[in-house]
Amino acid sequence: MHADKNNVMMSEGQGYAGTPFDHAVAAFIEDVKQRGLSEKILLVCCGKMGRNPTINKNGGGDHWGRIAPLMIYGGGLNMGHVIGESTANGGEPASSPVTMQNLIATIMHSLLDIGQVHLVDGLSQDYLNAVTGYSPIRGLV
Repeated sequence: MHADKNNVMMSEGQGYAGTPFDHAVAAFIEDVKQRGLSEKILLVCCGKMGRNPTINKNGGGDHWGRIAPLMIYGGGLNMGHVIGESTANGGEPASSPVTMQNLIATIMHSLLDIGQVHLVDGLSQDYLNAVTGYSPIRGLV
């Protein structure tokens, strides 16, 4: 796990990155709820990659692009459940794999009235494809 130091053991890295992240996200969500903004603010937390499901000789996990963390909160989406699952060793998607395109579509559905986007004159086809060309994450929209 990379954090303040490179290549530390997972248990040490959790203290550098995991615990502060957990506290920051919890405080942010609590604040958003108290202000009644859960429908208007979308929080997306994701990693650029996951970690190999096996521990390496140094007690850490190597980069693993086949599965990565993703957490979404608010934005008028259906919250409170887990979507998909990994294989028993945490190395591959076992059901409902989510792609970057699905994440982009989910964000766009949270930000925009997709039906109205088609009615706006002058939008490039590339923009329309980016906004409307993918399916949002099943279960959230």
